Amino acid sequence: MVISLNTPATQGALVVPYRAMLDVPHELVEHVSWLLYEHRRVRNTRCRRLGCFKQALLTLVHLRKKETFSQLGAGFGISQATAWRYVDKTLDVLADWAPGLHEALTDLGEGDHVIIDGTLIAINRIGADEPYYSMKRRRHGMNVQVITRPDGIPLWFSRATPGRTHDLTAARAHGIVQTCLARQILILADRAYQGAGATVRTPYKNHREQPEPYQQFNRDHARLRARGERAFAQLNSWQILRRARSFTRRIGTIVQAVHTLLTCSNSG
Repeated sequence: MVISLNTPATQGALVVPYRAMLDVPHELVEHVSWLLYEHRRVRNTRCRRLGCFKQALLTLVHLRKKETFSQLGAGFGISQATAWRYVDKTLDVLADWAPGLHEALTDLGEGDHVIIDGTLIAINRIGADEPYYSMKRRRHGMNVQVITRPDGIPLWFSRATPGRTHDLTAARAHGIVQTCLARQILILADRAYQGAGATVRTPYKNHREQPEPYQQFNRDHARLRARGERAFAQLNSWQILRRARSFTRRIGTIVQAVHTLLTCSNSG
């Protein structure tokens, strides 16, 4: 159980705390608290208002339920600024544990295949912020590239780039295409990655006008690639990434932090 607030409308007014449930395993809260404990121990951090477990719980409430810092502060008996500092520090600790691209592909090599796709993390921006506007999805956001195993388990999330970035451009900039080529790892991707070459396999264009073997290839390709949607479903289960209110430069850190949490949950 965790102390929370009822609605965002209570900001700036008299708030009434209430008890609520957080839909994450207790083991996950403990895992995050141990990471925080180790972080404090290494840096010889002085005693804090909240212990490691409550700091971990506070951060998971923010990520999972998208409660504001004023709500968190009231629920945990701390100030809004202190709640922000706790969450910000925890995100940095979690993000540091997210694997890099080469680390994520360590156990893969020739004969293996992965699924790659891009997603848009919606953000609150004004119309003048052209670099963040995705013409494909008709909204502002940040582009994040995702590599998953054949069963859809996420292996790696890229740093966030402005939403107008094309998926193929982002994949090349992050080094995904070249890294998989060097390891001879086959990549299954959608039409947005056509022209990548190397070991990237995409559907045929105008497949309905192509002979039956080409149509069958596209059907098989779509069936295998569809499993990669599991990673997006897991990512979107953390409500903080649904129309994020954070600074754009922090969204990448949030994604990396969530990846660490997903890795812990999937391994459990």
